[in-house]
Amino acid sequence: MQQMTHQQYGAYIDSMSPKSKLFGNMIRAFLVGGLICAIGEGFVQGYAHFGMDVKDAKTAASITLIFLGALLTGLNVYDKLAQWGKAGALVPITGFSNAVVSPAMEFKSEGYVLGVSAKMFSIAGPVLVYGVLASFFYGIVYAIWK
Repeated sequence: MQQMTHQQYGAYIDSMSPKSKLFGNMIRAFLVGGLICAIGEGFVQGYAHFGMDVKDAKTAASITLIFLGALLTGLNVYDKLAQWGKAGALVPITGFSNAVVSPAMEFKSEGYVLGVSAKMFSIAGPVLVYGVLASFFYGIVYAIWK
């Protein structure tokens, strides 16, 4: 049995590895993420048009996007969008909604308490915990600084 050199092994790995579709993935992520953000801005403008002040319209648009992300995840549409749009579907607020609903949907057969409720925050839970902690420490630093 012949030993491979590091260069031969590297060439073998390069020949067997799938070629990266980085540029295409970036374009799709940009399109999907941009579309989600444009839809969100459309909600802001729509709510403002119907009498809300801009701050309340932004809050209502965020709530609407979270609801739509959860609904589309439940209908198995958002996962297909994320497969096509890559990170573009994961970054906006709808991606967070998807991260909460997906595990809940996966474990719904185990019941509402041990399945849905227990697994709902398995992915998003650490993000929430560290986000709250970071906000707390930022608030302390801000209070001391000011």
